Amino acid sequence: MNKTPVALAWSGGKDSAMALAALRSDPDIDVVALVTTMTRDHDRISIHGVRRSVLEAQVAAVRIALVEAPIPAAASNAIYEQALASALAGLRRTHPALRRLAFGDLFLADVRAYRERLLAGIDWEPLFPLWGSDTTQLAGEFVKRGFRAILTCVDTTQLDAEYAGREFDSALLATLPAGVDPCGENGEFHTCVYAGPIFAQPLSLRTGERILRDGRFQYCDVMLDDPNPEPV
Repeated sequence: MNKTPVALAWSGGKDSAMALAALRSDPDIDVVALVTTMTRDHDRISIHGVRRSVLEAQVAAVRIALVEAPIPAAASNAIYEQALASALAGLRRTHPALRRLAFGDLFLADVRAYRERLLAGIDWEPLFPLWGSDTTQLAGEFVKRGFRAILTCVDTTQLDAEYAGREFDSALLATLPAGVDPCGENGEFHTCVYAGPIFAQPLSLRTGERILRDGRFQYCDVMLDDPNPEPV
């Protein structure tokens, strides 16, 4: 039986990783590509702030082709939508049967509705393999299954800046303040996954410079643990 080809919107974070694991567990699905929005000005994954070199190491570890949707810093929704449509059009040229793009969204109905409207306009169908998951259970499952991640961005209006750069583990989950979603679904934090059952081998990462942007978002740089470190 032919499998259904699916692309996955890949942010490099834990929800993307869990979505990929869920898709791979379905014998009828073949994940043929990862689609990542990159901020050109910084050459990093948008919002998560993860370096290209780390993204490329992730892609090599999960062994799936990468397609980029480049946008400028502070891009409008219209610019993002154009970049995504262009990336998906190019992807369909190499995979003519491809019609579905999966996302790691969990419960934000407005975000889901936006994605559904956007993809419907360009003849694509969204999939939400984690939709409706209990986020406390999902966060615990992430840790229990051997996934590893680092918090790379924290919204300091929702969570203390000191959480940036910390491991996403049981100790962190136990200290999250009341009202903070364990998966950061309300934008409290974003992560970079570096190990887990979807990876052929774990990445060796180290944390670096910490930067506060827009007076609100605390970033912690992560980079490959190389004897010749990349400049910030």
